[in-house]
Amino acid sequence: MLKSVVMGGGIAMAMLAGFAAPSQAAPQVIEITQVPCQFLEPEGTNHHYTSTKKADCVAINKESGDARVQKAGEMTLAPGDYIFRVANDGVPYEVGFWLRDKDYDWTDKILSQKISVSGGGLLQGKTKDYAVTLEPGEYLYSCPLNTTPNYRLVVK
Repeated sequence: MLKSVVMGGGIAMAMLAGFAAPSQAAPQVIEITQVPCQFLEPEGTNHHYTSTKKADCVAINKESGDARVQKAGEMTLAPGDYIFRVANDGVPYEVGFWLRDKDYDWTDKILSQKISVSGGGLLQGKTKDYAVTLEPGEYLYSCPLNTTPNYRLVVK
């Protein structure tokens, strides 16, 4: 099954469900789990925050988000095709996922060279795939709906 992914001003085609062109390797799957106010994998621990709405996470992450991201460090990947498989594990409202170039500015009208992959619709217990081709550089990923910190990703 092909999925169209908007990356800046262009569209890239990514292979899903294990199907790939004969000369291309299948994308690597990166699993990421959201719980209230955080992603589990980069932090390595569930802080067991309680949240019934976005504002709860805004307050929690204003207080502790920067320190937690500093402690988490960065995810490092090689250039290539990836599927970020994001799961909502216990967040009682819709969450999503947003991966973008570190210097991505959504107000910039010329985004053709910038990567931004995002989407919502992840209700409690649901999982969604986000396909992207990553080139060397620095990226951030987060959830604006569950207001997580901006986690760091480096591709080299």
